Amino acid sequence: MRNYTAKELLDILNHQDECEWIEAKGGNNSSHSVMETVCSYSNEPGLDGGFILLGVAQDDSQLFSQYKTIHIDDPDKFQRDFISQCSSMFNIPVRPKVSVEEVNGDTIIKVSVNELPQSQKPIYFKSDGLPSGAYRRIGSTDQKCTEDDMHIFYTDYKSYDQTPIKNTNLADIDENALNRYKTLREKINPIAEELTYNNAELLEALGCVNKENKQELNLAGLLLFGSSKVLRSHFPMLRVDYIRVPGNQWVEDPDNRFTTIDMRGPLMLLIYRLIDAINADLPKGFLLGENQIQANSTGLPLKALREAIVNALMHRSYREHRPIQLIRYDNRIEIINPGYSLKSEELLGQPGSETRNPFIAAVFHETNLAETKGSGIRAMRRLMEQAQLVPPTFESDRTKNQFVSRLLLHHFLGENDLEWLKQFEGYNLNNYQKQALIFVREVGAIDNYTYRQMSDTDVVRAGVELRYLKSLGFFKPKGKGKATYYIAGKLLNSDDLSTPVNELNTPAKKLNTPAKKLNTPVQHTNTSLRNNLPNELIQKIDALGKRVNDKSIIKNIIIEICKEGIYKSKEIAEIVGKREDYIKRSFLSELINEGRLIYLHPEMINHPEQAYTAAKD
Repeated sequence: MRNYTAKELLDILNHQDECEWIEAKGGNNSSHSVMETVCSYSNEPGLDGGFILLGVAQDDSQLFSQYKTIHIDDPDKFQRDFISQCSSMFNIPVRPKVSVEEVNGDTIIKVSVNELPQSQKPIYFKSDGLPSGAYRRIGSTDQKCTEDDMHIFYTDYKSYDQTPIKNTNLADIDENALNRYKTLREKINPIAEELTYNNAELLEALGCVNKENKQELNLAGLLLFGSSKVLRSHFPMLRVDYIRVPGNQWVEDPDNRFTTIDMRGPLMLLIYRLIDAINADLPKGFLLGENQIQANSTGLPLKALREAIVNALMHRSYREHRPIQLIRYDNRIEIINPGYSLKSEELLGQPGSETRNPFIAAVFHETNLAETKGSGIRAMRRLMEQAQLVPPTFESDRTKNQFVSRLLLHHFLGENDLEWLKQFEGYNLNNYQKQALIFVREVGAIDNYTYRQMSDTDVVRAGVELRYLKSLGFFKPKGKGKATYYIAGKLLNSDDLSTPVNELNTPAKKLNTPAKKLNTPVQHTNTSLRNNLPNELIQKIDALGKRVNDKSIIKNIIIEICKEGIYKSKEIAEIVGKREDYIKRSFLSELINEGRLIYLHPEMINHPEQAYTAAKD
């Protein structure tokens, strides 16, 4: 790794923003965040390490954001603390290079971390263990490892979908599924050589049998072509739950919650059953253009729906024994599949594909059930925009180990939206900026990641366009650095925000806090918050010591608090007397994953007014 100076690294930051191998930290303490970056640089295969600049922060006050230096008063103390933590926090000592340099008259610290040899990976925080105590560098972020990452470190190059399935044989194949493959393949290439094979030869050619015992199916063969009976007996949780939820939110009433259809069967047949079930539920609209005789459908494009479903089946983690959830709300469809995206969020939609299940994916690609490799998300965006619908959004969460696709069922800049936007015609905004105004009006806030998904642009361009809207007075920034988000500014903070939207648009006011309320600070104090709690619960909180070794005690107290009402993370931390970042990292995320807590705003996880309530028993 080349030895850049701190000044050269600062120039690179201002030219291309943070990246895989450069991280800026504004603070001057060796925080847990800094140590996570040390861990990820040490672990990430092929990265060759990276640099951390301490005493550098992003200044968003200008149209073109700049990284600026922040003077560090006691660099010697930082070096002592940092080196001590690198020696003691991980399973093996890490020896980064630390240097103190002067840039623009300020003292800053440059940390250079080398990638470790394969034999020493993965390093991890001793207090957390594997896999969650290890980190990888994914794009410009540090991400906790999961079981899917472990095979990278332990040189297991065989894909999981090639795992042999004991007590199976070729008689467990569903003939209808295999015939469906042949029919689809013949449409693509009528002279394909594999169409001349018998069933056993075809399964072998598709990589669907155990290479050591060709009479035994592997995971790909069972999932793609296995009978429903055998699939149920071997993998009872590998199904798709189609859930119809009335309204636009997850209903908590246990007596009238939702209706669920459990769908099982070989993937080659299951895809069509899912598409038919959803498509039958979708509202249909028609658009008759001037001088046209034939009306054009304005409903959800069937190909976009198919691509979203195929992506979930193709890229999900089959190590996780939980179903795919396909949730049909009134205003959107959410597809939640186990397994985070192997591509970083910054690269979603760009050409190139990384898949957990290459043999399953190959079958989908060569039958045209899936788009050309690496273009599925881009195709969905294009199809939705062509149908004049809002582009889909995606959320990859390594902590929960899941991926969420959201297909919104309202029109992009409908008639009422365009009427509302007429008051801003003099500002010459592009369509994506106009959509951002609508989004903030309805949802209350927007961040760089959300804007990138709406506009299919990169992080730098999204930042420029959002700051331009801020400079005009449309938006007001909140938060700092990567946590920056924007709420309504003076030009939007008017009675016009209450303008009703048309029936096709998401009635987001029922889902989210209006933008005006985002400016109101929380007035609760520790005392006022506790006054709303039962005396028995207050006594349990008071009995907590500064250090609690049993995490389940705090977890149960948090659940009891959230049964009494809806609380933000800051309020929960204030009640139990702990730091907010500690409560979020160590308890709230786990309780969400366990299904014991639910978000107030599940449609935008990073919503600035995000809060938590207890799930119904």
